[in-house]
Amino acid sequence: MKRYLIASLLVPLGIGVLPTQAAPPTVQADDPVLAWNEIVAEATVRSGIAPLFDPLHESRLYAMVHIAVHDALNGIERHSRPYAVDLGLQPDASPAAAVATAAHDVLVPVLRGLPPAFAAGIQPAVDYVEAQYDLALDAVSDGTAEDRGVALGQAAAEAVVQMRANDGADTPFFDETPIVKPEPGDFQWVAGAPFDAAPGWAEVTPFVMSDPAQFRPGPPHPLTSLIYAADFNEVKTLGGTTSSVRTADQTEAAFFWFEASPMRWNRIARTASVDAGLDMWANARLFGLLDVALADGYIGNWDSKQHYNRWRPETAIREAHKDGNPLTKRDKDWTPLWGSSGATPEYDSGHSIEGAAAAVVLAEVLGTNFMTFEICSYTFQFEPEKNCDGASPVFRTYDSFSAAAWENSQSRIWLGWHTRNAIEVGYRHGERIGERAVDLYFSLVP
Repeated sequence: MKRYLIASLLVPLGIGVLPTQAAPPTVQADDPVLAWNEIVAEATVRSGIAPLFDPLHESRLYAMVHIAVHDALNGIERHSRPYAVDLGLQPDASPAAAVATAAHDVLVPVLRGLPPAFAAGIQPAVDYVEAQYDLALDAVSDGTAEDRGVALGQAAAEAVVQMRANDGADTPFFDETPIVKPEPGDFQWVAGAPFDAAPGWAEVTPFVMSDPAQFRPGPPHPLTSLIYAADFNEVKTLGGTTSSVRTADQTEAAFFWFEASPMRWNRIARTASVDAGLDMWANARLFGLLDVALADGYIGNWDSKQHYNRWRPETAIREAHKDGNPLTKRDKDWTPLWGSSGATPEYDSGHSIEGAAAAVVLAEVLGTNFMTFEICSYTFQFEPEKNCDGASPVFRTYDSFSAAAWENSQSRIWLGWHTRNAIEVGYRHGERIGERAVDLYFSLVP
């Protein structure tokens, strides 16, 4: 299946026709953790799963890579506790060889295991990773240090790949089982997306949670309630293609934040890391924590979505005559800003979970929530010149991680994809996942 056919099928997941290649790695060669984080981003773009097409496998890939990178690097000099395997200490091993091998030996098999929908992009992604690995090892002097680094990387990657071998991520990516006689409030397929996206992700083994439902929120607002009507009317007014109330800045933010969370928040973390002057061991911990939290964000989100099976605003607005609430009014032609709104149940908001989890991790690791940073986006689908690699990229500036995460959440209302109930509950859901990650994993050693 060609990339653009995939794009046409997956628009409701958060997808559009976007660049087939991100910018090449530009981070400092003396920090292999940052370099390989950026290589992961490029590999996911070449495979077709990023910057939007499949954030589920994307998040899992980032998490697995950075667990292996962390455990390999901490087998040279122990700064924080290993996650998957304790490799002892080999202080004479090459950090660059260890990190490169750990990342490579996870990336290649996990890329090869991506869903069949992305088959066309798998070999180009693998070829890119192999080329980057060759370059990385060519830059390391031959000898015992390189050999020991490679061995550490191989051992860490093998442990991680084996740990996740039967985690449920091979669940079918498209569920085309017809929905029969849905009740008002039940999820229904939206126009252009006759499927439910990977419902089995709700049962994938978490990285930090005890089970997918650990932080499952309470139920969404009843259809007949006043607060449901208020949320309904907010997204109907602000999130439609013909909205006269949504501001130009809100419209920009809606498209800006549409990019899938793993690529976006890892890019933010690289920026923050460079600004904070972190060394490679601190980066190994930062990205390990960030990416296990992001991966569990999707697992917890899919659990909530499948459990509550809530209809999308698009369906709710078009079928408001069935909800029993006199304060909602049907608009059978209403269309969300992006044009179609999600091949999954609505509640709660995955974007909100992801942003909140990332903000918690970044603030905890860096010791402050308040850091000014500037970022661009890859999701100005209708104005590609505004993308990061476009002729006139749009940058937005934030003074804290939580401010960025909250605008990220709000953008889903402006996009027409989520109600306020879903984003507020999702935000707290993500905070709890982020808090658990930093409390229990990759702990600093004395």
